[in-house]
Amino acid sequence: MATHRPVILLVDDDPDFLDMNRHVLEAREYRVVCAPDPQSALAGMEEHQPDLIITDLMMEDLGSGFSFARRIKEHPRFSHVPIIIVTAASSRRGFDFRPNSPKELSAMYVDAYFDKPVSPDALVAKIEELLRNPTEKEPT
Repeated sequence: MATHRPVILLVDDDPDFLDMNRHVLEAREYRVVCAPDPQSALAGMEEHQPDLIITDLMMEDLGSGFSFARRIKEHPRFSHVPIIIVTAASSRRGFDFRPNSPKELSAMYVDAYFDKPVSPDALVAKIEELLRNPTEKEPT
């Protein structure tokens, strides 16, 4: 009997970020689905049934990652799926969206937040934590 390999949906308009993280996650036995934008990700959600989503914050516009996360968390079928935002907004644009509490994470409709560049080990550790305890929300 085959064991379940969690599916991780990566959503980012940076093909290098998608490629690098796909390799990192596949090396750790995750199944990875990549999407270049929230619309493509949403279109494939039913087919791929992700166990966790990693998304950029700024894609088409400044808050597209937040809008995407909100749509997922408000969707009855996918509201339980943990979401991690990984963004370069702070370093590239000078915005500071970093959550300082579980309440701020919840207001962002996400379960974790990382600045780019993110350490692969730190990202994988958070993925493993969220997949074990999907309702636990701690800022990173």
